[in-house]
Amino acid sequence: MKFTTKEMALVGMMAAFTAVVAVVFRFYPIAFGTVPFSVLPFVVVLSGGILGARLGAWSMLVYVMMGLVGIPVFSTEPFGGLVYILKPTFGFLLGYAPAAFAVGYILNKKEKPGLVTYCLAMMAGMAVIYLFGLTYLYFMTNIYLDQALAVGMMLKGMALFMGLDVIKSVAAAVVAKMVVQRLAGILETRNSRSL
Repeated sequence: MKFTTKEMALVGMMAAFTAVVAVVFRFYPIAFGTVPFSVLPFVVVLSGGILGARLGAWSMLVYVMMGLVGIPVFSTEPFGGLVYILKPTFGFLLGYAPAAFAVGYILNKKEKPGLVTYCLAMMAGMAVIYLFGLTYLYFMTNIYLDQALAVGMMLKGMALFMGLDVIKSVAAAVVAKMVVQRLAGILETRNSRSL
């Protein structure tokens, strides 16, 4: 799979932006129970909304790989390295690339998606993160840690986060739509000047 220089720059910038957000908000965790509030899902769906399916997914894949090779870019301890795979919440990180892809894929289905489509795409991306995250959490807790965790109890514990993630989805939809419209306007202006 080939990337243009511009595409590589966009992927790198979004991966770097994700790392910066993770590091900055690492110091201000708002914990509800045992899981800290995270801004990262907002950035994940935003990447798919702005960069599209392929580049958004690659940017999230680059971010996760940065952490796995040992760069301390994750939000919680140990902040990086392969040992992070053993954390029960690692599944949420596994869902980042598929979530960004899902958002971009849904938005690409319409030529000029409206705000409602953006919101639905962002919520679908959040659902993908939860699908990966909760599945991994369930198996790691019940099998690896050998602690009983019922699905109902797990969903009950995540209810507050789900509500907050709906708000993040709407915010990401508004931001992504504004950025895409602004970029389209800049490109149109440049093209008209070059004629």
